Amino acid sequence: MSNDEKTNENLDAAKATATNIISSFMALKENNPKVFFGSIAGMAVILILIMMSGGSNTKTVKGPDIQNLAVGQRYTLKSANAYDKDATVRLVSVPGAIAAYDDTEAADRSGACQHIIQGTPVSVVELQDAYGKKNTYSKVQIEEGECKGSSGWVLSVDVQ
Repeated sequence: MSNDEKTNENLDAAKATATNIISSFMALKENNPKVFFGSIAGMAVILILIMMSGGSNTKTVKGPDIQNLAVGQRYTLKSANAYDKDATVRLVSVPGAIAAYDDTEAADRSGACQHIIQGTPVSVVELQDAYGKKNTYSKVQIEEGECKGSSGWVLSVDVQ
């Protein structure tokens, strides 16, 4: 017997088995519909449970560490949302303006002491609550560099 004949014989046997399973399942539908539909529901529940089990290797997304800031203490500026070491932290004059600024104009990007380099030492002068969260904004005073003595508001998460 050649390989082609064996393959055809195995294929015919598989088709016959599949036909028998389907015909017995359809006969179950006619003879006992409760068992038929119950088995379908059971398979659906098992499938949903398998799909919803996420496995054991789940990882939680961790945000930036938020420190308990204290007025008068020294910290450094570090942007929580930037991986670029050359990214800057924006200082604004009013706490709520942080989310609303648009620096598309050249004057906004090169204004005096508005974009502070990460790692700049600062002192916290004042803390402001917003949106139901305590100490959301920090008023900081620059301690070193060309903007020494300047102050402005930053997001507290950017003060590390």
